[in-house]
Amino acid sequence: MSVTDSAAARLQALFEGHRLTPTQRRIAHSMVRRAADVPFLSSVELAELAGVSQPSVTRFAVALGFDGYPALRRHLREVAPAEPAARPASYNEYQQAVEAEIENLRHLAQALADPRPVRRAGQVLAASRPLPVLGLRAAAAQAYGFAYFAGKVHPDVRLLDEGGTMIQDRIDGAVRAGASALLCFALPRHPREVVDTLAYAKDAGLTVVTVADSAFAPVAKHSDLLLPAAVGTGLAFDTACAPMLLGRVLLEAMCDDLPDAQARLEEFDQRAAARGLFVE
Repeated sequence: MSVTDSAAARLQALFEGHRLTPTQRRIAHSMVRRAADVPFLSSVELAELAGVSQPSVTRFAVALGFDGYPALRRHLREVAPAEPAARPASYNEYQQAVEAEIENLRHLAQALADPRPVRRAGQVLAASRPLPVLGLRAAAAQAYGFAYFAGKVHPDVRLLDEGGTMIQDRIDGAVRAGASALLCFALPRHPREVVDTLAYAKDAGLTVVTVADSAFAPVAKHSDLLLPAAVGTGLAFDTACAPMLLGRVLLEAMCDDLPDAQARLEEFDQRAAARGLFVE
C-alpha cells in the first residue's frame, strides 16, 4: 500500500459513521481524492478544491467532532505523508484529466485488495432472477454496458435506463417475477429519481447493490452494498473510467457464481459464428 493509498483509507475511516450533508459529502470526496495534499491546504484552498464555501469547510470539521478546520488539519498531518505529493507541472489540461483517471484507477485497485465486497455483490446479483439493472442520465451508459454483457451469461437481465412514472411498475414486475436484488449505477449529478427509485426498490424487498462515485454519495443510505469508484472532474463533463471498470469486475464476480456462464458464452459464440455476426 502506498502512502497516498494509506492516507486515503484513513480518511475514509474518519468519515464513516457520520451523517454528512450533500455539501459535506462533496468535501469528504474531494479530500479522499487528494489525500496526500489535504493536510497542507488552508480552509479556503480546500473550499476551492471541493467547490464549496469556506464556512462549509469549517462546519464540516465541526461535524466530524473537531473544534474547527485547524484542529482537523492538525489531525490529518499526523496520518498523512510528511510533504505533499509532487505533481508534474508540464501537463496540459487534457493530460491532467488522463492522469486523474489513472489515479482513480489506482485507488480502485487498492480498494479491490479486499475482494470480499465485490464477491458478495456478485453472489447477490447472480442469485436474482430476473436481475434489474438501473442507471439514469449520466449513469445510463454504465448500466447499458453491464446489462449488455450480463445478458450473455445471466438468464434474465432487465435494463432500467429510462426514468418516468413506469419505472416503479417495472420494479414491481421484476419482484413479481422473482427478483431478489437490483444493481444500480449512480454517478453525479445524482438525479433525485434514482434516490427515490432505490428507496422504492428496498421497500419492495430488493437487495440494492450500487456502484457509485463515492461512499458518501446520496444513494448510500438506500444501498445494502455500495461499491465506490471515483469519477474524473477535470474536464467539462465527468469521466467514469473507474466505475466502468468496477462494473466489469463485478460482472466477473457474478460469472463466478453462475455455474453455466461459460456454457452460455460458448453457445453464444457458436450462434454468432453461424450467423456471421462479427467481421473476423
